[in-house]
Order: sequence, then C-alpha cells, then structure tokens
Amino acid sequence: MILTVALNTALDVTYRVPALRAHSSHRVTQVTERPGGKGLNVARVLAALGHEATVTGFAGGPTGRVVRDRLTGVADALIPISGVTRRTVAVVDERTGDTTRFDEPGPLITPAEWSAFQEAYEDLLPGAEAVALCGCLPPGVPVGAYAGLVRLARAAGVPVLLDTGGEPLRRAVAARPDLIKPNADELAELTGSHEPLRATQDARRRGARSVVASLGPEGLVAATPEGRWRAVPPARPRANATGTDDSVTAGLLSGLVERLPWPRTLARAVALSAATALSPAAGEFDRAAYEELLGGVAVTGEVSAA
Repeated sequence: MILTVALNTALDVTYRVPALRAHSSHRVTQVTERPGGKGLNVARVLAALGHEATVTGFAGGPTGRVVRDRLTGVADALIPISGVTRRTVAVVDERTGDTTRFDEPGPLITPAEWSAFQEAYEDLLPGAEAVALCGCLPPGVPVGAYAGLVRLARAAGVPVLLDTGGEPLRRAVAARPDLIKPNADELAELTGSHEPLRATQDARRRGARSVVASLGPEGLVAATPEGRWRAVPPARPRANATGTDDSVTAGLLSGLVERLPWPRTLARAVALSAATALSPAAGEFDRAAYEELLGGVAVTGEVSAA
C-alpha cells in the first residue's frame, strides 16, 4: 500500500468556457467535480497505475461529505473535522487552453483534530511501502508539520516523498526526506538559485536524498545519488494543466516503489503529466496518450561514479 497525505483536501470544480474574458458573463459548456487536493489526485493516479493507495488527511462539512462519497478506487482514511472542506474552481479557456484557478482557503484544524491525525498516520505507516506528503498546510496545522511527518516515516523505515513549498518545505528538507518534488518557483525560493540544475544540487545539500524539480512544459530535472538527468516531453497541443504536477508525483512515487531506474521513472512521470493535461480533470490521465507519449520522452544525463 502507498499512503498519500492530503492535509488540505478540496472539491475540485472545473468549468470549461469557449473563451474567458474579463468583466463579462460566460456560458459554461462543461462542469466536472472531483475529490481534489494534491494528495487525493496523487492517490487516484497511483490507483489507475495499479497500485493500492490509501489517502489520509482531513475532510469536513457538506463539501467533505461529497469528497468522501466520490472517492472511488482509493482507500479512505480521512479524519473528520468540524470545519468545512474547501473548494477549488478551475476555468478552462477552450480557445487557448489556458486555465485560471481560484483556490479557497482551507478550514481551521483544531489541536485535537491534529492529534487525531498524527495518531492515525502512525498507525498507517507499518502497512505502507512509501508515503507522499502533498500540498499546502491548512490553518491550525504547525508550519513544521511535514518535518515531523518525515521523521516519523523515516523512523518506521518507510520511504517518503515531499511535494510542498515555502517554509514547510524548508523545514522538512532538514528532516532528510528520500525525495522532494518542488516546482521551479518553490525550488528557487528554497535555494535562492534560479538555475534548476544548480538548485537541485543545493537542495540535496540541505538534506533531501533526491530532488526532482518540475519545470512545467519543459519537463523535469533530477539530482540523485545515482546521477543527474533531464527529462523533456514531446511537443503537445496546449491543454488543461490542472493536476499535471500531481501526476508527476504519482509517477515518481510509483517508480520508487517498483524500484525502476531513474531514467524510466522520470520518463513515466513526464508522460503522465502530459497525459493528464489532455484529461478533463485533475487526478486522471488519458491512458492511450500516456502509452503513446512514454516512448517519446527524451531523458539525458549522467550516472554518478560508484
């Protein structure tokens, strides 16, 4: 079982409109609603890849009930809370393929709810092959929360992937996660460097065993004990980018559990990301496109000397 942690779950609502124009009304051509938040999206992609996935975190109020009711293919270990789970709204411009997002703030987590989560997390760790800690922290959760969760996973001998940014990332890197997956902005904020290859090496010196940075349509760069690589997708039409980074995380985590070589893992992550952009909602990917794209990802780099 792969455990994903979604501390700030959401109900993701996606609107598609013929063209998005400021200061005007729009006729929505399609609406989709899915359980969301990075941890939930990662878990759904892992399940689609054939892995047993369990998600834990928080869910509350009417929105939380909808999230739990629609959570299929993934084991539900979410902790009930008194607050109301947030929503996110993505508006896709069908003319350009651009996506505009509106993210609500998360609910306030009480000290008792945080303690209940920590107990559940420790109980789940012995049955996990790997853990993914994903997304922003809701109000009330300590800024050092991910650092503590990394330490608990390491103490249990469970590999841990961290996908977050800002101060939670800075603190958690010092706890020595097995893998971090920042985007380019998060990596630059962590290291002070806007050159991705140099920044990934710097992030490793700060404590992460391996670093894979997402560069959007330009693919991924990776710095690991085994070597350094760059993975670039084949050119594709612009599409909905919502959830593409979450599919990268799922691809990396599945490769870690399956003990794939880094070039194969990176190719899978890039192909999944591109195939997710062709899907109508986050946490899903176009399987035919994924299989087609997988062979077209260019992975270059060098293996470290033994």
